[in-house]
Amino acid sequence: MFRLGTLAAGAAIALTMTVAVMAEGERPSGYLAAEALPDSMVILGPPPAADSPRATAEMAAFRASRALEGSARWTQATADAELFGDKAHASFACAAGVAISEEKTPVLSRMMDRVLIDAGRSVSSAKAHYDRKRPLIVDDSLPICVPREDWMKTNGSYPSGHAAIGWAWALVLTEVEPARATAILARGQAFGESRAVCGLHFASDIIAGQTMGAATVARLHADPEFLKDLALARAEAAKAGTPANCPA
Repeated sequence: MFRLGTLAAGAAIALTMTVAVMAEGERPSGYLAAEALPDSMVILGPPPAADSPRATAEMAAFRASRALEGSARWTQATADAELFGDKAHASFACAAGVAISEEKTPVLSRMMDRVLIDAGRSVSSAKAHYDRKRPLIVDDSLPICVPREDWMKTNGSYPSGHAAIGWAWALVLTEVEPARATAILARGQAFGESRAVCGLHFASDIIAGQTMGAATVARLHADPEFLKDLALARAEAAKAGTPANCPA
């Protein structure tokens, strides 16, 4: 499996653009009001300076990882760009051993969509403030795993919203299926790392995003509506059965 260390030692508008280009149709609101969201500007420090050894190493990792184009890991990274619905939840369903779908687990599926909104919004203040250029913008001559689009030029790289979302999902799903915690958390880690494989983010963007995903889930545990849905999701998952077409 590709690991990040292998190849190298307004805010609301930004989130709206990201969600808009990656999902279609009506989307739910999150659980948390804006004032209840963890503040990434307070929790996180800045990204590596552009001329620092760490930033240089991260750029080298981006260039080296383009060799993954066409591999199974590249295909997974492409799939991990999906955020909403059954297609986005499929790999987490396999990790959790639960047939997560809008039909079989409507509460859990909707909860994942709502957690997505909260985790995605949690990175917005730092993303807008630091406005770090994505690796594909620094060097636009190399392939990425999704089509290049204009929003990528204006939506900052640090922190990664996808990494925040994937880690938040993993933490929540470990509470739904605690016996599968290791597999679920590994999937959440890989989901974040897919953004480096894809070429959309640097390693430090992903680590910062995962920090905000964890902060978001911690705050959600004080939200009565989330806790109610979590209890319902556990009961729902127990009856859903196992997913089909999972890797051996």
